[in-house]
Amino acid sequence: MSIRLVEDRSDDTYILHSLTLTLTPALPWLGHQARWQMHGHLKEPVDLTRVTCNVITKYGPVKLLEQNYTLPDLLKTLGATLSGNPTPPAGPWQQTWHLTLPEAIPVAELRILLRARTHTGHNFLALDIALNFSHKYRPTTTSTARSHLLQDSHQR
Repeated sequence: MSIRLVEDRSDDTYILHSLTLTLTPALPWLGHQARWQMHGHLKEPVDLTRVTCNVITKYGPVKLLEQNYTLPDLLKTLGATLSGNPTPPAGPWQQTWHLTLPEAIPVAELRILLRARTHTGHNFLALDIALNFSHKYRPTTTSTARSHLLQDSHQR
């Protein structure tokens, strides 16, 4: 997978702003773990356990999936949990999630639209994520094994 673009679509009506994201490794593989770090500023306190996320997955113009989750349930589907204070006060905010990308994700270029709202109906977060899962993880052959294969093929 390569991330071409993670776009923060939030405006002044959103509680979370000044968002920066870091994904490690920058090119994670399906079925493997990746670390997603978020740093931002909350305009008001938020109960993260009650944040609702609307996730739309698209392949070109075709909507493959639309699902609503609570934030903890969304993270659980990716093998992660909330970190730190689940009800952070207004001010600087940080979350680090260790996600496992499901192997069942289609091998294709996808767009994920993530819109999150608080339990009181306020806009929390809006991300558009363009992903390119051009191939699934396949272990590479070591250079030693490759040289043996080449030698075997030349001897035939």
